Amino acid sequence: MYAPAVYAQVKPGPDAAKAPIVPANFQVLEEYKDGKGNMVRVIRYDQGNMRITETIIKPIQPVLNLKRPIKGDTLIKDSVLLMVSKSRYRVDVYYKSHMIRSYNAVFGPRPMENKAMEGDRCTPEGCYKIKSKNAASQYNKFMLLDYPNDSTMVRFAALKEKGAIPKNARVGGNVGIHGIWKGGDDMIEMGVGWTDGCVALKNADIDELYSFCGIGTRVCIKK
Repeated sequence: MYAPAVYAQVKPGPDAAKAPIVPANFQVLEEYKDGKGNMVRVIRYDQGNMRITETIIKPIQPVLNLKRPIKGDTLIKDSVLLMVSKSRYRVDVYYKSHMIRSYNAVFGPRPMENKAMEGDRCTPEGCYKIKSKNAASQYNKFMLLDYPNDSTMVRFAALKEKGAIPKNARVGGNVGIHGIWKGGDDMIEMGVGWTDGCVALKNADIDELYSFCGIGTRVCIKK
């Protein structure tokens, strides 16, 4: 769950034009359990020339005993399935229908919205496959999804037809699963939606997940 962020201008630093823009001055302003199984956090951080304040309502996850050693090179990649739950802030890994791992994850700044077009920073929902892998990404490791696929294009055309998005909108791309900058794991733990629509994991987790997956590994993303 997500409450809209509040933005305020802050003075950009000397490196504001450089990419990627890494959130800074991260603060937890308030944190409490809501009595409904969620942790509520009010956070504030700077990103580029913006000061962002947002409220995150994140389910408290049960502790799962899924840490038995697994050698990624022994897995049949076609038997691996990634189930991404935006409402649970999780990526669950299944091998031959058995869950073998469950990782914390974050998404775009409005995680409960389905991606509609390029630039909306929303994480797409649906079933995809890993199209390519990059072991030397700026965010540690990157696994590109085959977004947009045929189902995406059908929905994109329908949204244009009914005027939900501009006629000149583009569908976008470069959506994948990746890590985070060095020292950024707290952003994942807190549930901060900082990506442009990708799925982000802690670096140790993306290192392991990367070894489990191959070209063609299935990825299903849901609310």
